[in-house]
Amino acid sequence: METITKTEAKRLSPGLLAFYGDSVYELYVRRYVVSGGDRPSAELHNTSIKMARASFQAAAFEKLIPLLTEEESDILRRGRNATGLNAPKSSNSAEYHKATAVEALFGYLSLTGQNERIEELFAEITKGTIE
Repeated sequence: METITKTEAKRLSPGLLAFYGDSVYELYVRRYVVSGGDRPSAELHNTSIKMARASFQAAAFEKLIPLLTEEESDILRRGRNATGLNAPKSSNSAEYHKATAVEALFGYLSLTGQNERIEELFAEITKGTIE
């Protein structure tokens, strides 16, 4: 996939960035889960689901804040403040907004070709996660 410029990416809505970032984040989660070794598929699935939940991503939001550049912080803020979000029953509104922010950041970084930065941030999110 071709990357876009940071200026072009900043023009995209936070919802669009989060929509795309959700798939980017999920791919990193699945890659992380399988890196833990061969396990039953149900266990792989359950771990993936745990890491994709809004509550886990909200905790990731808090871990990321001190690590972000000003530009990344702006994307995170825009994602958190996105309108039209309806939290699922499994989370509250604050968690869901933070999860959307993380997804928007991952979408922005991926679309602008900053995959090494995604790797760095995801490594911080997942420190000590796999049992």
